[in-house]
Amino acid sequence: MHEDISMPRQKDPVRIAVSVSVYVVTFWAAQAVFYSMLGTARALVDVTLSTLLAALFANWLALRVYENRGLAAIGLAANRAAAGNAVAGLAGGIGAACLVLGPPLLTGAAHLARAAEQPAVGAIPFAILMLAAGSLGEEMLFHGYAFQILLRPLGPYATVLAVGAVFALMHGSNPHATWFGLANTAGFGILFGYAFLRSRDLWLPIGLHFGWNCTLPLFGVNLSGLKMGVTGHEMVWTAGALWSGGEYGPEASVLTSAVLLLLFVYIAKAPLGRQTHLLADPPAEKALCEP
Repeated sequence: MHEDISMPRQKDPVRIAVSVSVYVVTFWAAQAVFYSMLGTARALVDVTLSTLLAALFANWLALRVYENRGLAAIGLAANRAAAGNAVAGLAGGIGAACLVLGPPLLTGAAHLARAAEQPAVGAIPFAILMLAAGSLGEEMLFHGYAFQILLRPLGPYATVLAVGAVFALMHGSNPHATWFGLANTAGFGILFGYAFLRSRDLWLPIGLHFGWNCTLPLFGVNLSGLKMGVTGHEMVWTAGALWSGGEYGPEASVLTSAVLLLLFVYIAKAPLGRQTHLLADPPAEKALCEP
């Protein structure tokens, strides 16, 4: 018997470049449209929701046009492994935030104080919903269709590092952004990309992203330069900006840099459910057996 096993077909680089370009242009155009349609007079809400809706639309359109698949194909399948990965991500994100902010409170390097402005009723559930929408939208945008089809031609390391850098640059317009804060933000972008590589779904990076984003405001600190003010308390530091992150928040602190390294170890060692992913890992063609 002679066995001929064909390798997976590589997509044309020009086709990939066109697909990624169309994806990016579609997102920006859709976000502009959704932003103008929302008009809630709350810029943060409009940006968050328009980003989510535009990411959904750009991924859906690219998948339908280029792959003839639904949104589940980018790693949004609903199954037991996905649920486990989402929980692992949440645990990692929440645990990392507590590791950054808990020790300063316990050692007296920071303390909680009553905020000058008290939140409105329902501020916490509303903030949680917005942060969930923001985490889902950003992960779909940065680690959805375009990221996944670039993994094979560029390689995982180049793709993850490049998208991590873009993730940081997109946060460069946030209030009080610093080079150190953006470096840590790039680290998170790389972490989320690595999380996708480990699980082959978006639920793990979404859980990490949301767990981190949701926990910081509960401690009364700024999130990527944005002041949420959801608990009526704020974290007041006696330590310097190197530890607190200054006005950008803990994401610009050396504590976050150290915890980021622990998160990489956590993702590397955690018992995750690895999914079958057709965009990042197209299956080899069936073996052809001839006499």
